[in-house]
Amino acid sequence: MEVTFFSIFRHFLISVYGVLFAAIIGIPIGIIVSKRKSLARWVVRVSNIIQTVPHLAMVSMLMFSFGLGVNVVIITVFLYSLLPIIKNTYTGMTQVDKNALDVGKGMGMTAWQRLYMVELPLAISVIMAGLRNALVIAIGITAIGTFVGAGGLGDIIVRGTNATDGAAIILAGALPTALMSIITDWILGLIEHRLDPSSRTSKS
Repeated sequence: MEVTFFSIFRHFLISVYGVLFAAIIGIPIGIIVSKRKSLARWVVRVSNIIQTVPHLAMVSMLMFSFGLGVNVVIITVFLYSLLPIIKNTYTGMTQVDKNALDVGKGMGMTAWQRLYMVELPLAISVIMAGLRNALVIAIGITAIGTFVGAGGLGDIIVRGTNATDGAAIILAGALPTALMSIITDWILGLIEHRLDPSSRTSKS
């Protein structure tokens, strides 16, 4: 069981790192393309192309450049997390009420002040939904990290497939993976709801 708890923690940490790096890159890109909409089509198109590559194929291609280990899986998670983060950031920013922006401009706010004090607070729940989707997807992608020596719950699943009577071993890896996705989705869903401006307005 000690190995299982270590595998769960390692699996989750790999997923979080990949999504975190994607957020650091993807959120600013989403903000930029929301201001320059001519770029949006091309950015989303490139992200969509990445999504069409099968996960195992992506891991295999990256393995030739980065070798075996955790870094390959983190980069894979990073690439697949970009699309939901960029698209949701773009959507959230473009859905901000123009009247709120006009009020901020009328109060003498600079473009940066309007971004941090008006646009991001109003778009944060939609951005959070993108992070939520990315992390749930990442947990599933990380399971294939076992093929490049990254560890995680995928090791347990593969061990079960190689065993003569490995159904219990497979479940020991598959069930925590599924449960991790469900719990993560639920917790981030609660955070997303709390960050939603409409929910705060209804409470007040």
